[in-house]
Amino acid sequence: MNINISLPKAPKLIEQISKNRAIFEIEDLYPGYGVTLGNSLRRVMLSSLPGAAVTSVKIKDVNHEFSTIPGVLEDIVEIILNLKQVRFKVYSEEPQTITLKAKGEKQVLAGDIKLVSQVEIANPGALIAKLTSKNASLEMEIQVEKGVGYSELETRKKDKQEIGSIAVDAIFTPIKMINYEIEDMRVGDKTNYNRLKFDIETDGTLSPQDALTNAAQILIEQFKVITIPVSKASKIEKKEYLPEDMAKKVDEKKEEEDITKNKIEDLKLSNRTQNILLNNHIKTVSGVLRLKEKDLLQFEGLGNKAVKEIKKAIGKLGLTLKSEE
Repeated sequence: MNINISLPKAPKLIEQISKNRAIFEIEDLYPGYGVTLGNSLRRVMLSSLPGAAVTSVKIKDVNHEFSTIPGVLEDIVEIILNLKQVRFKVYSEEPQTITLKAKGEKQVLAGDIKLVSQVEIANPGALIAKLTSKNASLEMEIQVEKGVGYSELETRKKDKQEIGSIAVDAIFTPIKMINYEIEDMRVGDKTNYNRLKFDIETDGTLSPQDALTNAAQILIEQFKVITIPVSKASKIEKKEYLPEDMAKKVDEKKEEEDITKNKIEDLKLSNRTQNILLNNHIKTVSGVLRLKEKDLLQFEGLGNKAVKEIKKAIGKLGLTLKSEE
């Protein structure tokens, strides 16, 4: 009887609904694994894929979000909501500041924002505001950052919030919508295997294909940690909690132990000296370290010059012969 959990087939694209939306199918999933993988991948895609979003905005002549601007149809709250719909790609780990200046009667779009080299906009046609008079003016500085998931402004406490700067709840996730369905299918004589379908829509900063792949990779990295044997993991954990000086000593001791396992050949001694040691069954560096200088001199053919050569070779490794005491 085969008790192995069979692997599913690789995901395949079955429908490209739009540039940012696609349906994928994974077949031959072991019974019950449709829910196991479907729910895990969906949760990771929604919560853990990195993206970029507006985190604060500074609008000229506006001190708080409960304001209006003459000649602008939307109030500040509506403008901020519109800014949240603008999707960015940021190629820097540091926050980036971009600017917007618009005058006259017109629609102000995301494409009107003046970008820096580290920032791109995925949906330049997104509406930000409508200027309703020739004298209307809208100027703002927008801060964009990279992040994960959803971040409430209260969780991003800043010691120095610039006067007039309005903090914004940030929607970092590049996923706009994701659903999955599970169907039973036949594999051989079994009819209870699963077929898993994903319907994924992104904001355009990441393709649906990459969203699925990246989510799977995140899960793989998480599960890798669990595969470490408990005894080994405990040793790693204990070392992490040691004081810095003790942890350093542990590293040094481990490194020294590794060096002592080196073969005599690794010391790059002269052929004569090396052969004498090997003939006396000294095959590793640790074997040399167990000897005193007078012990080496007792080996036939090994004189003071050869001993100096050995001491110099192990000295380069930070090691010394056994004390004569």
